[in-house]
Parts: sequence; C-alpha cells; structure tokens
Amino acid sequence: MLRQASQERIKLVTLMAFISMPLSGFVTDIYLPSFPAMARNLGVDERDIQLTLTTYLLSYGISQLFIGSILDSIGRYRPRLLALFILLLSSMAITYTDSVFIICLWRAIQGIAVSILVVATRALFADLYQGERLKNYLSYFTIVWSCGPILAPFLGGYLEKIFHWKANFYFLAGYAAVLLLLELFYSGESIAQKKKISIGENVKVYKTMLQNKLFILGILVLGLSYSIVMLFNITGPFIIENTFHFTSVTIGYCTLLLGFSWVIGGLIAKRRMNMAFKKRVAYPIAVQLTAIVSLLVVSCFYQSIYIMVSFAFLIHIISGVLFTTFFTSSMLFFPANAGTAGGLMGGLVYIITSIASSLISISGNVSTQADLAVRYLLFAILLVLVVFGMYRVQARG
Repeated sequence: MLRQASQERIKLVTLMAFISMPLSGFVTDIYLPSFPAMARNLGVDERDIQLTLTTYLLSYGISQLFIGSILDSIGRYRPRLLALFILLLSSMAITYTDSVFIICLWRAIQGIAVSILVVATRALFADLYQGERLKNYLSYFTIVWSCGPILAPFLGGYLEKIFHWKANFYFLAGYAAVLLLLELFYSGESIAQKKKISIGENVKVYKTMLQNKLFILGILVLGLSYSIVMLFNITGPFIIENTFHFTSVTIGYCTLLLGFSWVIGGLIAKRRMNMAFKKRVAYPIAVQLTAIVSLLVVSCFYQSIYIMVSFAFLIHIISGVLFTTFFTSSMLFFPANAGTAGGLMGGLVYIITSIASSLISISGNVSTQADLAVRYLLFAILLVLVVFGMYRVQARG
C-alpha cells in the first residue's frame, strides 16, 4: 500500500506518474506529421487518416466516463499494468497492418487503455496528497502532460522522415514497455479504501456531478479549449505540406513551437490562479478572440506559414491558460470521488474534442490559412458563450 510506504518511495512513484503523463499526448500526437505520408502510403483520402484520430479520441472520451468509478472500486495499480501492456501490444499490431479500418480498431483499443492510465494517474495524486499540495500537483499536471503534445509531433516528423510512419508506433510500444517495467518493480496500490461497486450509488454520484452547473460548464471550457488546439493538429499538417510545400520535419517544428505555447499558457494560469473570475478568464478570452479576428483579416490579404503559426502560437497560449485554470478547479469539486470525477471530466472533454474533430473533417477541406481562421473563430464564439453562462451562474450564486 503506497499510502503506508516511505516518503522516498512515494516521491519515486510520484515521479513515475509525472513521467507517464506525456504518454497520452504522444499516443494522440506523435503521428500527426505523418498524416500526409500515411494517406499516400495507404492510398486513402486525408479524411480517412483523420478518422484514426477521431476514433481514438471518441474511444478515449467515452471509456473515461465509466473508468473512474471502476477504478474507485478495484484500485489503480493492476489496471495501470493492464493498460500499459495493451498499449504496447496495440502499438506493435498497428505496424503490421496497412488497413485504415484495422488501424481505427486498434486506435479505439488504445483509447480505452490510455483512458485507464490517465484516470488512474490523476486519482493517484488525490490518493496520496491533500490540500494545497494536491492543488499544486494538479496545476502541474497539465504542464507536464503538455510535454507529450510538444515533443511528440517534433519526434514523429523525424521518425517518419528517417524511417517510416510506422516508426511512430514502435516508439509508443517502447515507451509503454519502459513504464510497464517501472510499475512492476517500484509502484503499488495507492487507494486507501476501495468502494464497493454499486450501480445505484454510482448513478447517484454521476447525477450529483452532472447537476453541478459550474463543473459541467468548466468541462465545456476544457473541451472547447482543447478543440482549438486540436484544430491545428488535425488540419495544420495538410496546410503546411500541401499548400505551403514544406516537409514533415517542418510540421514537427511547427507543432513543437505550438506545444510550447500550451506550456506557457499553463504557467501563466498557475500564476493567475487566485485572481477574480473576470481577470482570470474573461480577459484571456478577449485576447484570443481579437487574435483570431486579426488572423482572419490578415488572411484576406496575405498567407504565410510564419503568419499562420505566429497567430496560432498566441491563440494556443490562451487555450493553455483556460485549460489549466479550469482543469485545476474542476478536479477540486469532488475530492472524495476523484477517480469518478476525473473520468467524467476527461471523458466529456474528449467526447467534445472528438465531435469537434468530426465536424472539422466533414466541414470540407481546410487547405488555407483563411480556412483555419474561420474554424478558430467558430470555436472561440462557442467558448465565449460558455464562459458568459458560467459568469451568470457564479453571479447568481
């Protein structure tokens, strides 16, 4: 039992948890620069390749809705081991197929595995820490997690250029294998008291959470903020390679830069955590909306990869600010049911993101800087409406 372990072992397990956090970002983003190459190699349309990401996001989101309560009942340790083994196996399996349909099936399985890993890791912090220390670790959660989206496309671009797009999945298998060994040798169960599985009780807990308007509105902000970032991740590789005529390595550098914008946003949010709602949330959204409108106007006269990425950098900083702000506050709503709350929150966020990515795919080809700006604007308007609703709920309370 980790709660009764030495401080040195708890520190080691905490470090291991932080090391595992970027894995979900790697699973999501490492093959993004390879989208054009995968489409050519498999002889399919770009929308079919985007579907492999949408399938993963949807599976990842839906499974988190149920994983949290299950982990509160059976513990965190054994499910983490199983998740890492499945991730290792599925990553290797993807390298042995040239069928988009089969890849989508394995990506759906990966979504379930990563959801187990992420929800268990989030709950582990709530198991081992309390109070300000827990709040401090949770605020670092998104910052450390963002190392995945930062480094993954950069690494993936080089892996695809030097080897093949399948090298991305060999890397994921290796990452999972290392974490699996560390878990086997050094980790253990962190939950103090497992809750009995009770459908009635679980429904009651979910009902309480879903009736909390600030909790749900916060999840909508998280989903829309992340959707803004995923918008570039899904469409950017095709714009950069097909319109601006750069290689997958350049795609990797662009996503690397934009990954840093997410970290910067997280660090800014951490420093602004105790500010009033208006300064903490409304001001950043106003800046983001202004940047998007400016990009749209500039796109009418001039298009360049440097202009597109520069504006996206600022836009993604604000998304990082909003995501970290609401992630920390939302995780503190239900500390007694950390696994369930984390699973519900993460699940709904990724369901929102998967729906957004599906809408992006069916809305037509995003082939220009202006196309990207229009879709940024649509998401930003939705974000403004949600935050306005949140402000009204807080004013009434």
